[in-house]
Amino acid sequence: QVQVVESGGGFVQPGGSLRLSCTVSRSPFSIGHMGWYRQAPGKQRESVATITRGGITDYAESVKGRFTISRDNAKNTVYLQMNSLQLEDTAVYYCNAKRQFATVEYWGQGTQVTVSS
Repeated sequence: QVQVVESGGGFVQPGGSLRLSCTVSRSPFSIGHMGWYRQAPGKQRESVATITRGGITDYAESVKGRFTISRDNAKNTVYLQMNSLQLEDTAVYYCNAKRQFATVEYWGQGTQVTVSS
């Protein structure tokens, strides 16, 4: 069974940095698009950043210039470097991975990011 394991969340003060990691394991198929989504209390889940297998990235306007997504295809791992964190970045962050050439997708369990002074 495919496993999606995230790590790297935590508590940070405004202006601080965190790095999230997510690894997809036990997948018999190649992984295509990967991405990070987040859900704040009382809000809908939103896309934060996505990256194709070839490295093309896309970011939500609210994080452009502050967050960087990257991936290691050999390890089926995606990263999210978050700098200049703001109070409004507080949310549960979820990793998403899509099977290449298919409509199947996988979600991680979520990791909490709290930005507070």
